[in-house]
Amino acid sequence: MNATILRGLPAACILATASLAGGAAHAAEWSDTAISWRTGERYREPFNREYVGKHIFALTHASGYQYGSNFFNVDMLISDSKDPASLNQTDGAQEAYVVYRHTLDIGKLRGAPIKFGPVSGAGVTLGFDWNAKNDVGYNSRKRMLVVGPTLMWDVPGFLSTSILLRRESNAPSGAFPPISNVRGRYTYDLHPMLTASWGIPLGTLWAFEGYANLIASKGKSETGADTGAETNIDMQIMFDAGAAMGYKKRTFRVGLEYQYWNNKFGNTSATTGGQGYRAKTPMVRVAYHF
Repeated sequence: MNATILRGLPAACILATASLAGGAAHAAEWSDTAISWRTGERYREPFNREYVGKHIFALTHASGYQYGSNFFNVDMLISDSKDPASLNQTDGAQEAYVVYRHTLDIGKLRGAPIKFGPVSGAGVTLGFDWNAKNDVGYNSRKRMLVVGPTLMWDVPGFLSTSILLRRESNAPSGAFPPISNVRGRYTYDLHPMLTASWGIPLGTLWAFEGYANLIASKGKSETGADTGAETNIDMQIMFDAGAAMGYKKRTFRVGLEYQYWNNKFGNTSATTGGQGYRAKTPMVRVAYHF
C-alpha cells in the first residue's frame, strides 16, 4: 500500500478504535469480525472511459452493547492499469476507505423499547467516512461526518434505515485541469442521505445482505460544477460454505455481489462527458469470520 495513503490511516483507525472501546466498556452483547476479498472487472471511475478491474481486501467489525451498536469497515482497493496511479507508471491506483457508524438505541437508553407497527427500535446514528487514494486524475482525500435518526425494523435478521445529514469535504490534487487548479480543502453543501442496511437469512445456509444509499446533491463541486443526486446500492447473496462442510456457522462464506452506483461521488453525465459516472459491477466475494 502506498506510503502516502498509510500515513493518514492510523488517525481514522484510532478514532474508530476509541469509539469501539467505549462500546466494549459496557460489555459487548454480540460481536462479529471478518476479513474478506472481493473482485470484479467492471468498476468505473468518473472521467475514465475504461472499465477498471479491482481487488478489494476488507476488515469489518460489527458489535452490540447495552445501549447500541458499532460498525467499522476498512477497504483496501487495488485497481488494475486502467486506473493508473500516476502519469509515469502503469501500476494501478491504490485506495484506503474507512467507514465508522455508531447507533445509540433510544429505547435501550431509556429502559423501555420503542416499538410501533413493523418498527422494533429507534435510535441516533453518527459516524464518519475517511479515504485516501493515489490516482492519476483526482487523488481523493475525503473527510465526512454524518448524524441522524435511525429506525430498526422487525424482520428476520436485521434491517435498519436512517436519514443522515452529511458534512463532506475533499482536497483533491491531479495533473489535469480543472483538478490541477484546486487549492486546499473544499467543503460541499450540507446534504441529506437516506440509507438502509440489511442482513436477511434465506434458510439456514444462505443470506441476502447489503446496503443502499440515496444521496442528495451536495451543491457545487470543488471545480464549480453542479453535482447530482447519487444512488449507491450494493447487494450480495452469501452461502455459508463452512457450515455446509460441518464447521461452525458463519465462519467461511462465499457469494456473489452486485453494485449499482449512479452519479458516482456526485459526478453526472453532463460533468464527465458520459464517462465513468455510472457503475454496474458484478463481483465474487469470500469472507472469513472470527
